[in-house]
Amino acid sequence: MSEQQTGVAEQREPLVARLLAPNPSPFTYTGTQVHLVGTHDLAVIDPGPDDAAHIDALVAAIAGRPVTAIVVTHTHRDHSPASRPLAAITGAPIVGCAPLVLDDLGPRADAAFDPDYAPDRVLGEGDSVVGEGWTLTAIATPGHTSNHLAFALPESKALFSGDHVMGWSTSIVSPPDGDMAAYMASLEKLMGRDDRVYYPGHGDPVENPQRLVRGMLGHRKQREGQILRMLRVAPETIPAMVGRMYVGIDPRLFPAAERSVLAHLIDLRQRGQVRADGDKWSVAA
Repeated sequence: MSEQQTGVAEQREPLVARLLAPNPSPFTYTGTQVHLVGTHDLAVIDPGPDDAAHIDALVAAIAGRPVTAIVVTHTHRDHSPASRPLAAITGAPIVGCAPLVLDDLGPRADAAFDPDYAPDRVLGEGDSVVGEGWTLTAIATPGHTSNHLAFALPESKALFSGDHVMGWSTSIVSPPDGDMAAYMASLEKLMGRDDRVYYPGHGDPVENPQRLVRGMLGHRKQREGQILRMLRVAPETIPAMVGRMYVGIDPRLFPAAERSVLAHLIDLRQRGQVRADGDKWSVAA
């Protein structure tokens, strides 16, 4: 991870700058990466948390240029709340994923859904936002959340991958909204593309995205294999499985790991390979 100062815009390529929000945590790594696309007029992707100093830093980075759109990949609270004050300041429309509010059953408060997210325009697969010298095209990538979008920048073959693909960690897939089958299908979808670089919502740019996505697919299949091997020996609870599968991780991440194991189990149950009996899971007869 390269050194990056919170609140200071860093130019990554002619059309792309990033700015780090002040919300580091075990789940957000160094914080949410906000991306500014364009030179004359801008798109702001995933403006981040509603924090006054962060909003001031974003306004300073915009530096008086017109903002064509505030673009949102998904509505977790570390990504979308700053869209509202930024829209009020710049007059830009909020566009991107559909609203989605659920009771959060996951392990992290900052990942609860943003109940006040209200886009001016909902984008779907293939829809675009256009500015001077740049285009952002929506790619539906459900899995981390059902409303997750990535955005392609064809002018430089970059992809803004939100939380679907991150260089520092695999994405949390937390039921009921997080869906492992959809997540895997979205990874396969990205494997069929030829993007040059990913700019994720957390962590550094991914310079060899195809290799990383291939590794993520392999990692998830390995986890699935671990689960099946354990359950062939004896029925297990999810916490017991996590304790054996995630040796050495930060204990604060155990609840997130339990959600991902549950997502795998739900996928396996839908495919007829496992079943639940109370709090224990076993291979299907």
